[in-house]
This record gives sequence, structure tokens and C-alpha cells, in this order.
Amino acid sequence: MKVDLIIKNGLVMTMEGKGVGLIENGAVAIKGNKIQAVGSTLEITRDFSCEREIDAQNKLVMPGLIDAHIHTGLALLRGVAQDINHWMQKGLWPFMKHLTPEDSKKGSMVNIIEGIQSGTTTFCDYDSSMNSLVENYIKIGARARVAELVNEIPDNISDIPVGELYPFYTDIGERKLRSNLSLIDKYHESADGRITCLLGPHGPDLLSVELLKEMKGLAEKYNTKLHMHVAQGDREIDQMMKRYGKRSIAFLEDMGYLNSRLIAVHLTEANDEETTIVAKSGAGMIYCSGSIGIIDGLVPPVLKFIESGGIAGLGSDQAPGNNCNNMFNEMKFAAILNKVKRSDPSVFPAALALRMATIEAAKVMGIAHEVGSLRKGKKADLILINLLEPTLCPLYLDPIRNIVPNLVYSARGHEVETSIINGKIVMENRQIKTIDTRIAMLDAQQAAKEVSERAKEDILNADSEMLRMMADGLL
Repeated sequence: MKVDLIIKNGLVMTMEGKGVGLIENGAVAIKGNKIQAVGSTLEITRDFSCEREIDAQNKLVMPGLIDAHIHTGLALLRGVAQDINHWMQKGLWPFMKHLTPEDSKKGSMVNIIEGIQSGTTTFCDYDSSMNSLVENYIKIGARARVAELVNEIPDNISDIPVGELYPFYTDIGERKLRSNLSLIDKYHESADGRITCLLGPHGPDLLSVELLKEMKGLAEKYNTKLHMHVAQGDREIDQMMKRYGKRSIAFLEDMGYLNSRLIAVHLTEANDEETTIVAKSGAGMIYCSGSIGIIDGLVPPVLKFIESGGIAGLGSDQAPGNNCNNMFNEMKFAAILNKVKRSDPSVFPAALALRMATIEAAKVMGIAHEVGSLRKGKKADLILINLLEPTLCPLYLDPIRNIVPNLVYSARGHEVETSIINGKIVMENRQIKTIDTRIAMLDAQQAAKEVSERAKEDILNADSEMLRMMADGLL
């Protein structure tokens, strides 16, 4: 049978079954945008002919990584709110009110480039102005599962003193919901199926009961999921207790939100009982290890969630919280932080972290029938990793296999040489083929300069600890 591409002679990691599905001297046949077959090199080259072959000798072939929660529209604010308290109010919001949709789009492309260069092929982007940001994914050739960030709070929310209730404005919520529905109507299943859409309520503390109910009904109407921050910080819990006299999980349970449509992001402030309730409800969880570690100095209860029967994936969150959007970074932090939290080196093994960045993330996002593992009929989203990089050398296959621990604890992302998305080679020999990355970086840098100039007064008035660290010569 004739196919378009055969990748042969590689160490193939399918992520099928309970583990990682390793095939020594394996091969993958691709026709169009789908995987035609996965097996040994002998079997594939015997049964298929092709237009092009890639020799994957000394390379790992595996599914592309899935970043299950990312805000690429905040990429221009990388590193502006680190090592401080009240990260959002004092660090982020003074900048955000001066960030235009065009600024966000320029920054977003930087995050997407960063992700692709470190092995991410599917981005679950959840942000404002998504009708604009989604065009970056179409242009660069990535897969994206996108949602508009829907809330009812004004742009000048940073002017509200910390601890006061946020004001809700119905017209703001209606406008943002219209944008989310427009996104679905215009882009769902577009770009040869690479772009799919969800609904994105911002968080239970950031929109009214009426709008939450409306979005729940729309999720049922469109048969889609709700990508939502849940119990993401003490700020949220404080707002919920003051407004409703309930913590977030109890509130959402009463609202009928706890079911398989919900993608619950963070759960930072959820206690063990609440975590178990969410896990048993069928909702999925996204754990952003680096972001929550840096912003809050906390480790969300992801292990408790999994132990309670829940399915969880990993996300990188946003550049101004995490500083990077690299899923190798997330896998490493996820494993290490949970070992420290439990004082047990055997918990959160490397294979779990790897699955949470591939097939488990795909399950949470509702796309496991298409991506997350390598098997016949799935979309051809895969990456080739150079095993001769110092971080992955030497390779042991017998009697101990070291490839999985080295991917999680040693790899940095630069080992990814080739990215194939939807059957097309988007990056080869570390060069992205679809856009000029240098121009994208220069455009983002100029936009950041202009945002900084416009935001200067608000930044100074916010009195961030970063300003005091600068005055002390520490930054």
C-alpha cells in the first residue's frame, strides 16, 4: 500500500495501553493527516511504500505533547510578576489593561513557537480575543483546542482594593459570551480539523450565577466541554465566601457543574474532600505545576485527584506566571514537587508525568480519539527526539530502560528535532517551516516596549515587590 511518509528505524513510544508502549526499531506510516500503521520497521517497510522516508536511527518517535491549559495572549508579560504576593492584582492587571488584542496576538505567536520547538503539537488555549489568537494556530500549522475567556469584570479590575468584591457587568459578560459563540461558529473543526472549540467560563468568582447557568446550558446544546479555573487560589475562595457563603466546589456542585463536561483547572485550594468530590463527578483536572509553584508556592492536590479515580493532564498556564511554556518543564516539576509534598520518591513516577502530557491530557480535553497516542486511525501528530543529545545519552534498553526517566527529569525540549502535525512537517531540524520566527520575535519585542510605556503609571501605582527589589539592586 502506498502512503505519504514512513518514519523508520526509530525507538517508537506509542503511549498505548497502561504504560508507554515502547517498540524497539519501530516505524510509523502516515497517509494524509492520519496514521496508517505503527509497528516494527520490518513490518512497515514490507507492507507499505511511500513518497518520502525519514530515517529515525538514534531518535525517539512519540506522540506530540499536549499543553492542556495555556493563556498565550499573556506571553508579552513574561517575567513581569514573579516572586511577589498578589500576583494577579499587583503584577498582572496593571499591564493587562494596556494590552491590546493586536499586542496579545503578537505575544501569542511567541508562545506557540516556544511550544512547538519543545515538542507541543496541541495547545489548549484559553484566553481573551481568541477569535484573533486562533489565526496564529492556523498560520503556523499547530493543533489547538480553544476557548474564549468569559467573565463579567471590567478591564480596570486592578483598581479594586484587594479583598473587595469584584463588580459584575452584564454587558461585559454578554459581549464575551458572544465572542465565545462566534469562535465556535466560525472556527470549530476548521483548518482541516486542527482547530476545535470549547466554552470558557473564567471561574466561579468572576461571573454571575445567571451567566454560569447560561453557559452550562450552552455546553449541553453544543455538546462540548467547559474549560474553567476552579478553586484556583485564596482570592477566589475569599470572593466566593463573601458573595455566596460557599466554597467553590460546593457552589459548583449545587449548580450542577460537576460532571464530565467540566475541565477543572488548578484546584489549588481544594481540600481532600473537595478534590475527591470533583474526581468522582467525572470532571477532568488540569495541573499546572510550574505556574502554581511560582505564583502561590503550592502543590495542588493532583495526586489525591488521581487516587480518587480522576483523570488529569498537565498544562503550562501563562508566561507571566510560569515564565515558560515547555511541557518538559511541566513534567519534571510535576513529578518532583509531588515527591517532595509526599516525602516519598516513589510517588508520581516519570511515566505518569509523560502520560499526563500526552494521552491523559487528551482524555481530559475530550480529544483522545484523535491524538495523545500513536495508533492506526489517529491524527498524525508526532515528534522526533534526538537521542544523541547529552541530556538523553546514554540510552539503556536492557535490563533497565532509562528513556522515560531521562525524558522527564533530564530533557529540556531542545532535543525535539522534528514536529509533524496533522500529517504535515511543521518543524524539521529545529527550523519551523511555516513562518519566519525571527520576525515574530521582533514584532513581539516592539509590542512589549509599547505596552510598557503605556502601562508605566499603573505599574508604579501598583507598588509591586518587584519595584522594591529593583530599587534594592536585586533585579
